[in-house]
Amino acid sequence: MNSAIYPSLKDQKVVITGGGSGIGAGIVKAFVKQQTDVHFLDIVETESHALVETAKASVEGHQGKITFHPCDLTDLAQLEATLARIGTVDILINNAAWDDRHSLADITPEYWDQNINVNLRHMIFATKALVPHMKAQGRGNIINFGSISWHLGLENLSLYETAKAGIEGFTRAMARELGPDNIRVNCVIPGNVETPRQKRWYTPEGEQEILNSQAIKLRLQPEHLAAMVLFLAAADSAGCTGHSYFVDAGWC
Repeated sequence: MNSAIYPSLKDQKVVITGGGSGIGAGIVKAFVKQQTDVHFLDIVETESHALVETAKASVEGHQGKITFHPCDLTDLAQLEATLARIGTVDILINNAAWDDRHSLADITPEYWDQNINVNLRHMIFATKALVPHMKAQGRGNIINFGSISWHLGLENLSLYETAKAGIEGFTRAMARELGPDNIRVNCVIPGNVETPRQKRWYTPEGEQEILNSQAIKLRLQPEHLAAMVLFLAAADSAGCTGHSYFVDAGWC
């Protein structure tokens, strides 16, 4: 997939949560190709270290600037310390999530906390930690990741869908609150993206059902989401804030 190069992204510093695998890894690679200063957080270390080498090698003519920060996003003290070490950033991509399947009967207070912490809470506190630096430099860009799941009312994902619905509300609220400080806040809504984790859930028949549900018979890949993220991160989308942008091949 040939993606656009955005001159406004060169040398910008970007933080990506959950960047070690899946959609997040696709976003990491895309920003490295834009010659940004990429910092990504994840708990998966083997995959993340391998991604650093792969992403660097994918950039012709120079070594991409990329740093992996091991971090458990549900540990707020660790998250805040990691972001403090990174310092002032231009772009925050709140991507990390965990779509664990469950029924209503499975939900306990502990399971509720686990799901909300890994899908919603870290976004709010990462934003809180980095916004003062963005305000001080007079600009910033925050891109949150929602999900098509709650728009469709999918089964066995009630806590995940609750968190993802909250992310769209958080996006709207922050866009209004931070707009006067020249900080844009948007949300990307993925459809069903083919990642190693998602492949665990689908049979060949299930894969066909996904394609049948979409207007475009395209199996979405991480780079399709990364293309939207790059646009929203770049100056080309300077007039965009407070909205959600679907990349779902016309499912919803």
